Amino acid sequence: MKRGALSAGLIGVLATFAGSDHLSNGEQPAMFGKAKADDGRKESGEAGRAPSMPIARDPAVAVAEEYEAARRKGTREAFELFIARHGDDPLAEQARAELKHLSR
Repeated sequence: MKRGALSAGLIGVLATFAGSDHLSNGEQPAMFGKAKADDGRKESGEAGRAPSMPIARDPAVAVAEEYEAARRKGTREAFELFIARHGDDPLAEQARAELKHLSR
């Protein structure tokens, strides 16, 4: 590697790391306000809530909703998509029967 390219790369890396510490007078980092808000709750004795994940949906309910959506749509494409996605589900047999009914 050429010496000039190495020097330029090193200077770029150093400038990147040094840049966040050298803010203009009165400027604050982007997360400063959020951090202060969190600290205020801790000082007041208010317990912070732990981040939560939504409860996982029951897969059988999700499949049933997809079947109902395909049935409401009532098209060959909707039933074929349902069968492609859930071919081993018991509702796939009903979708196949609907397809046979549509082709008549």
